[in-house]
Amino acid sequence: MNAYDAERMADVLAPEGFIETNSAEDADLIVLNTCHIREKAAEKVYSELGRLRVMKDERTAAEGRAPTIVVAGCVAQAEGGEILRRAPAVDLVVGPQSYHNLPALLAKAKRERVVDTEFPVEDKFDHLPAPSPQKIRARGVSAFLTIQEGCDKFCTFCVVPYTRGAEISRPAAKILAEAERLAAAGVREFTVIGQNVNAYHGEGPDGRTWSLGRLLHRLADVPGIARLRYTTSHPRDMDDDLIAAHRDLQALMPYLHLPVQSGSDRILAGMNRRHTRDDYRRIIDRTRAARPDIALSSDFIIGFPGETDADFEDTLRLVRETGFASAFSFKYSPRPGTPAAEMAEQVPEDVKSARLAALQDALEEDRQKFNRAAVGRTFDVLVERKGRHAGQMAGKSPYLQAVQFDDGEVAIGDIVAVEITETGPNSLFGRRAGQAGASGTTVRAVGANAA
Repeated sequence: MNAYDAERMADVLAPEGFIETNSAEDADLIVLNTCHIREKAAEKVYSELGRLRVMKDERTAAEGRAPTIVVAGCVAQAEGGEILRRAPAVDLVVGPQSYHNLPALLAKAKRERVVDTEFPVEDKFDHLPAPSPQKIRARGVSAFLTIQEGCDKFCTFCVVPYTRGAEISRPAAKILAEAERLAAAGVREFTVIGQNVNAYHGEGPDGRTWSLGRLLHRLADVPGIARLRYTTSHPRDMDDDLIAAHRDLQALMPYLHLPVQSGSDRILAGMNRRHTRDDYRRIIDRTRAARPDIALSSDFIIGFPGETDADFEDTLRLVRETGFASAFSFKYSPRPGTPAAEMAEQVPEDVKSARLAALQDALEEDRQKFNRAAVGRTFDVLVERKGRHAGQMAGKSPYLQAVQFDDGEVAIGDIVAVEITETGPNSLFGRRAGQAGASGTTVRAVGANAA
């Protein structure tokens, strides 16, 4: 979502004469778009601001002018005034619901330092200009598309309800209009996103409330779109319509990111996740029955307050029983203002570190096993860019794996059949199917159940 928001901020600023640069040293305006979900991410903001302060002072001395520095996103929302106090180089702090007002806020920041972390009444999406077709093409053939923001779940470890606000869903007609603009400019794949994306309940063009499953069916009809994905989800919102979409929609990729956070019912209750280990397993079983070739990804938090060795073993057991193609795992990080930060029995850091290492070893073993199983199979690969070497192209498999292959004749945006011949630590390597020596089982990006 931060990647999507960053692009939309650039779109807001384009009519004001701003163009994007890859170097902060060349910039007249520097925007740090921030995440507050973990302490390490928030502290990185202050570290970067310290570096930018030095650069700002040096440019002021050398050129007589300095870049404007903006902090946006969830750290801005949570720590607005504190940022101005700790980081004197910052000119403007703006929350994630107000960045559509950037031009007016920048004008105000020329006179005084500004904080805007209100939740405005108006819908920011109604005020965001559409990027030009040229800008869309420059961003690539895969695009994020925000359909939902905020969260009403109130997990005890999470700041999202406080920094992003209550769940809101964009009207389906506005999502579809944005999708059609992106597709017309060459986008082939959408990842629809939200803090709790499968809680989507937007108004449809027929006046009824649409679920995520219904919206995905309509997005699949957008001309030019070959692939659909969604993230990030909550187990409580994996309804029958969405599971059926995995069965019925050719464009919906066979890859599901469904955070579980823990394999212990006691810890899940403490987290206020409102699902049990068995609930999660039943959802996985139903989804696999609908789409047998689906691959799974998840999130894990290790060292939540009160977590015992037995609780951690329950998490390891869930990993062994489920088999994840990929996962994100982190040590629990107390976030100010959340209930878990005030809980007793905070787990010592050394215990968290040891448990995280053990979990990541198990998850990495599964990931490498999943990747090795790709050797000899043929995947439809969406070509996204040129590879590092002459004649090499790079793209993604249906399972979000990075794939590199030699063939300078294909174009970015093509979907080509690639036989996987070997694996690296983080990529698959292959050759175009049909070339000398190519054979194997085909996994298509289109097809409800790949053969």
